[in-house]
Amino acid sequence: MSLNLLDADNPQLTPVSPKLATVRRLSASALCAPIGLLGAVLAVLAHPAFWALTALALVGYAWWYWIIGRQVSAHRYREDSDDLIVARGRWWRQVTVVPYGRIQFIDLGEGPLLRMYGLASLHLNTASAGSDAVIDGLGREQARALRERLSERARERMAGL
Repeated sequence: MSLNLLDADNPQLTPVSPKLATVRRLSASALCAPIGLLGAVLAVLAHPAFWALTALALVGYAWWYWIIGRQVSAHRYREDSDDLIVARGRWWRQVTVVPYGRIQFIDLGEGPLLRMYGLASLHLNTASAGSDAVIDGLGREQARALRERLSERARERMAGL
């Protein structure tokens, strides 16, 4: 069975946590809710035409809600013997292959919402900005363990140069 990296649902790639969709949807809600609320208040106090702003916020949120689920389900990665593969996107598929020997440093990050859901983001940095990669939505312990494995593999490859 060949490894088709352009298949967003490839079972040979490890998916990120579905909790990432919840985190991103909460962020989207924080942006759309004030616009919808403002539209409703203006419609009641000023002019009924402002209901259009409320409707626009609701339609935009519904669209965003759906897109977020699709994006998160397509965000996957794979540890191969010589490199890490990070794939994301459904409509515009992006696959980044980072050779372990090119990894310069690895960052772990978590914002308040990611922390609340026990998630973290792993950022791989290389000498070339085009081959940097990010894996969002890893479980906190999973991210730490992946960071350790990748760091060890990077040290091994760099020692061999």
